[in-house]
Amino acid sequence: MNLRPSRALLGNVLVIGALLLIAALLLRLHVDDSGWQVAPRPRDWQWAVTSLLAYVGLCGVLWWRTRPRIERVDPSQRPVLVVWASQTGFALQLAERTADALRSAGLAVRLRSIEALDATLLAQSDRVLFVASTTGEGDPPDHAAPFLLRMDQPMPSLAHLQYGVLALGDRSYDHYCAFGHQLDGWLRRHGARAMFDTVEVNNADPASLRHWQQLLGQLGGAPTEQPDWTAIDYQPWTLVKREHLNPGSVGGPVHWLRLRPPVDQADVRWQAGDIAEIGPRHAPAVVDAWLRSHALDGDARLDDGQTLHQHLSRSHLPGVTAGGDLPTLLSLLQPLPHREYSIASAAHEDAVDLVLRRQVRDDGTPGIGSGWLCDIAQLGDTIDLRVRRNPNFHGVAADVPLILIGNGTGIAGLRAHLRERDAAGASRNWLLFGERSAAHDFHFRTELEQMQQRGMLERLDAVFSRDGAPHRYVQHRLQAEAPLLRRWVDDGATILVCGSLQGMAPAVDAVIEEVVGAERRDALVVAGRYRRDVY
Repeated sequence: MNLRPSRALLGNVLVIGALLLIAALLLRLHVDDSGWQVAPRPRDWQWAVTSLLAYVGLCGVLWWRTRPRIERVDPSQRPVLVVWASQTGFALQLAERTADALRSAGLAVRLRSIEALDATLLAQSDRVLFVASTTGEGDPPDHAAPFLLRMDQPMPSLAHLQYGVLALGDRSYDHYCAFGHQLDGWLRRHGARAMFDTVEVNNADPASLRHWQQLLGQLGGAPTEQPDWTAIDYQPWTLVKREHLNPGSVGGPVHWLRLRPPVDQADVRWQAGDIAEIGPRHAPAVVDAWLRSHALDGDARLDDGQTLHQHLSRSHLPGVTAGGDLPTLLSLLQPLPHREYSIASAAHEDAVDLVLRRQVRDDGTPGIGSGWLCDIAQLGDTIDLRVRRNPNFHGVAADVPLILIGNGTGIAGLRAHLRERDAAGASRNWLLFGERSAAHDFHFRTELEQMQQRGMLERLDAVFSRDGAPHRYVQHRLQAEAPLLRRWVDDGATILVCGSLQGMAPAVDAVIEEVVGAERRDALVVAGRYRRDVY
């Protein structure tokens, strides 16, 4: 791993090194015919000076690698602040990857160690991401000590600040990811708003890190095209259904897909709230054109039995040139990064349902992930898929009231919960859903209205921004129902929000804070009664 020591560690290294040099000189005192010599011999001084210069050079290299960076940023763009707190160096490594991912999306970034974080730096930032490890029994990293002292001091309001936390820990300890949650609580108390729920990482869990990487892509405005930090062990699922849900809509086409697991893994299980990680592929025409431009045979067989064409369809092609032999070329290829979609079917069903919107790039071509699933893959084709557990968004007991809030394709995650609760006989459910128009964008309308008629769905509030109704967006409807929201919360309801990270989620969060108060909103978060799956 490429690990950079903190400045605090560098200071310790300097002190220890000086002491070692003094001790070495003392040990090199010698005895001759006249007895003990008080000073080293000349060659000993030469050895000491040479060693000292080498040591200073090493410290200079360490300082150069740990110095505060001066980033060249667009003056019209406030950089995203990425802050790391690391005991062993792993959090620093992830923070560097985080910064690289944001830069690749065209964002300006400042990368800082947590001891450098103060009120001035926070005041100069609109968005901050923390990568924070917990050591021992819930302790912060050693170099976080200066910041911990500032946490106890008065701090100006951080109401202008949006933040996210990647909390590293070990679930075998009682205080799992404690420092990450301590940061989250401190930021909330000072008015900062979480862009998404804290992402917990148990012992470098690859799935959690891939989820973090997916969120970084959303912050940049589109899924990142950087290779996944950790490889995914996909399974070959089969596409058995695809339905266009919103023909005639002014919005992008929304498709409902159904996929079945391989026969030898028919017992695969998931829960409402879990995520499908999809391995996308290029359109065959894209691969054909690339092969022609590099004079390569797509039918050539590789060691794993695939053809070169099949391998390229799953690989990131831009920037790769076909110099040298085929093994050299293959070593340069990186797999296409995965895409994440909320599962829209319940745990007891034998297929994974997805609801996704076909994305279009600036040049009019479809996005790789949605283009593959909506346009290219045919019924009966194999889809690379892996189910990722998402326990933070799992359901609640049947006797607990549940408020489900979402917009657009966020209906996917909410539908899974409704179907799961329907099977469990839970009837205290309230759904608030927003889209563009009732005529074209009321996804699963018949299904939802039947749930309401059967009494399984106690409240159904659907709002449509293009229909001219008083409540254009879901947050407006929620605000209009403030007394009812307060009553459901008083009755012990849990709130689950699924949908867009940039618009809906923060607006809904502001309404919840307004209705129940910031302190109670934060208490709901801590108690697990207010959770979000946003993208």
